[in-house]
Amino acid sequence: MPEPPGWKGRRAVNVVRSIHGDGPDAQGIADGAVAVWTAIDAALSPVIGARGNAALYKRSLHLARAQHPWLAAAFEGAVQPGDYSALRSALAQQTAANASQAHDALLRIFHDLLADLIGRSLTRRLLQAAWSPNSYGNAVQDDSP
Repeated sequence: MPEPPGWKGRRAVNVVRSIHGDGPDAQGIADGAVAVWTAIDAALSPVIGARGNAALYKRSLHLARAQHPWLAAAFEGAVQPGDYSALRSALAQQTAANASQAHDALLRIFHDLLADLIGRSLTRRLLQAAWSPNSYGNAVQDDSP
């Protein structure tokens, strides 16, 4: 899948590495992925709502299953908005390479779906907070005058 214009998916990979160091194992990738999704949830829920964010996440999982069928467990476990424990479990059971590839694909799909919904510029601005390790758990703040 080619990267969409403006996609900064490598930032998410770098965030995972900044949390767990270079070459994290599958558990480290899973933990980093949950941190990224928690930050995405915090950034987007004030804009599209927790249920809207959960719907986009679940749709992303559904689409990512085509390339990574084992993500079905994460899809089926995505019951409550903001609960990424099923994703953590699914990623942790894979090799580090498989977990990383699947998470990258999931983020790209999510980015594309969100960009189709609200536009690339706003998507980039909202997700910027999720790519910053210092902003985990904080919603995007509008600093405009």
